[in-house]
Amino acid sequence: MEESQRQKKIASVLQKDLVDVLQRAATQGGLQGVLISVTKVSVTVDLSIAKVYLSIFPNNKAKELVQGIKTNTAFIKHELAQRTKNQLRRMPELNFYLDDSLEYIDGIERSLKGLENPINNPDLLDKRKKS
Repeated sequence: MEESQRQKKIASVLQKDLVDVLQRAATQGGLQGVLISVTKVSVTVDLSIAKVYLSIFPNNKAKELVQGIKTNTAFIKHELAQRTKNQLRRMPELNFYLDDSLEYIDGIERSLKGLENPINNPDLLDKRKKS
């Protein structure tokens, strides 16, 4: 089902403000050299839940940063509510997810260039379980 115009508008408002909140929190938290970008925000039809996809560079700190963001969701939601109080009546629940599409694309490019060829090195392929 396609998103309505209202869902898209609320998602773009949330995305713009989330970038500011997360980058400011990262710099105040002493994380220099960490880039947090909000790649996509999708809002449910009833506007109660927002799925936020984050891309974090460098990748080695991504999982622990997303975990820290999830634990501080209440603070982030409050900060967003203060910023968007003239635009939104209710702040949707925020669910954060790690967007690993850049890693996936990089893996495909490496395979196409021949850097990681699974034919030459079968250990690169995941072992499939037989059921």
